[in-house]
Amino acid sequence: MLKNLKSIFIVEEEASAKSKAGSPTKNTPSKEKAPQQGSPPVVSNRDGKITKKFTDILLSAMDTADLEGFDYLEYKKSLKSLQKMNMEERTAYQSAFAMAQTMGATPQHLVATAQHYLKALKQEEQKFEKALSNQQENRIGAKRQEQQTLTNTIKDKETQIKKLQAEIQEHQQKLGKLDGEIKQADASIANTKNDFFASYQNLVKQIQGDINKMQEYLK
Repeated sequence: MLKNLKSIFIVEEEASAKSKAGSPTKNTPSKEKAPQQGSPPVVSNRDGKITKKFTDILLSAMDTADLEGFDYLEYKKSLKSLQKMNMEERTAYQSAFAMAQTMGATPQHLVATAQHYLKALKQEEQKFEKALSNQQENRIGAKRQEQQTLTNTIKDKETQIKKLQAEIQEHQQKLGKLDGEIKQADASIANTKNDFFASYQNLVKQIQGDINKMQEYLK
């Protein structure tokens, strides 16, 4: 069933996007510079991108929540086949519903089952938020605490005589390294979060769009 879900919700544009990503451009550097010690530059993708990893996780959650009998997913599969024929949108929705009626489906049932899968996706979002919070605590919290401790240590040692200057310098170097590690960890988590929500919104947008159109067309 998971394979069928991918064929229903993975848009064809993703394949062309991947082929474009594999083609070199004038602005694409041939090599990446090795990160420097201390505070390396960190780039965070704030908009996020739809990824196979998170899309598969979300589709798997939908697969687990799959209802018995003819529901929104079966209707979506029929609709997808009709849309590939370049059929006018209203006609495609109504034609798919005509086939669904032979299986005992009603507009209300299709909308209700679509909302069921939205609920499954919402539960997966909540699981992700909890896991993300744990990562932030485990990967950043301890480092921030160590960073603050070292900062206080440096301030104390700066008041001592010159023989402590070597020790102060050592702590300063470690502080810079921790700052870089924090930025990298923060950016990694931010990218992970953005990728998840891009994938999540992609599926939610499709299902919500179908709900809106079913409510408009299937009366």
